Amino acid sequence: MSVLYRIALVLVIIGAINWGLIGFFRFDLVAYLFGGQTAVLSRIIYALVGIAGLLAIPIIAKRFEDEDEVETHTRIDQNPSYGMEAGEEADFTEVTEKKVKKVENKDSQHK
Repeated sequence: MSVLYRIALVLVIIGAINWGLIGFFRFDLVAYLFGGQTAVLSRIIYALVGIAGLLAIPIIAKRFEDEDEVETHTRIDQNPSYGMEAGEEADFTEVTEKKVKKVENKDSQHK
């Protein structure tokens, strides 16, 4: 994400916080900090937040496009990987079979 879009996103968040304060508490933080709603600096802040909102539209559109391209796989679709981080896991099926045979032989000898 470019620096321009990051700045736009920060301004949109500032605008959202300001609108939340207006909605919940009837308090306009931008107007309070910069000399009222009609002050030049307040109007510049409002304009920048508005432009940032317009710049954020492609960010949302790009996010929706990315979600459409995501492929989801479940274990039903793919064979699970039982590999270890250090390498392939050893196959112990033969060792287990030999132990089972030894135990069966011992059981049959004792009976």
